[in-house]
Amino acid sequence: MPRSSERGPTTGNAGSSPEDGLADRVAAVECVLFDLDGTLIDTLELIRESMRYCTATVLGKALPDEVLMHNVGIPLREQMREFSEQHAEELLRVYREHNARVHDAMVREYPGVEPALEALSARGLQLGVVTSKSGPVAQRGLDRFSLGRFFEVVVSCDDVPVHKPDPYPLVHAAGLLGVEAQRCAYVGDSPHDMSAAVAAGCVSVAALWGVSARERVLEPGPDYAAASMAEVSLIFDGHEAAFRV
Repeated sequence: MPRSSERGPTTGNAGSSPEDGLADRVAAVECVLFDLDGTLIDTLELIRESMRYCTATVLGKALPDEVLMHNVGIPLREQMREFSEQHAEELLRVYREHNARVHDAMVREYPGVEPALEALSARGLQLGVVTSKSGPVAQRGLDRFSLGRFFEVVVSCDDVPVHKPDPYPLVHAAGLLGVEAQRCAYVGDSPHDMSAAVAAGCVSVAALWGVSARERVLEPGPDYAAASMAEVSLIFDGHEAAFRV
């Protein structure tokens, strides 16, 4: 499963013109990119538990879950800086150590992921992952459920200089696959995912089963909203109108 290429990234389109129909944009999609946590694999309890542990251990206090989970979807180091600039590196170390210990016992695969990926692949669509996790941890999650076989590229926070909500990671992934960003779709469960997708000119699909409340993930103005991976598959199987936001 490749994670790099000699081919450089293409330039993203800031968005299609108003007269371009959504159905036409979906029909032109050549690649579907996915977020990882909260989209393909259920790591929400794992993340919540690791957040609780590291903040209690390092800061000596319990933070509300809504504070702990608010910035899930951006790189972990940036999340820790939100808790404490002074103790960010120690928070990161303790989080990672605890997360690694309990990872395999707590992570889950969302229902319908494999059938949906198989259906999308069968339609000739290239598939990729764009995540704010580090490469080794992302790979561990994919390996846990043997999902790596579906993806031609995995872009982690280690592979790019800027991160979601910046569109660059999506544009970079598109370039690795040899397609323009506006011929890609991106499926993700956070407002950071949808902001990146909209800015990159991708067809944007909000995953409503992940970490963010519906109103938060829809705030950036995605094209579609899906309640399951099965619905994501239907968007690319001639039923896109039923899932428009």
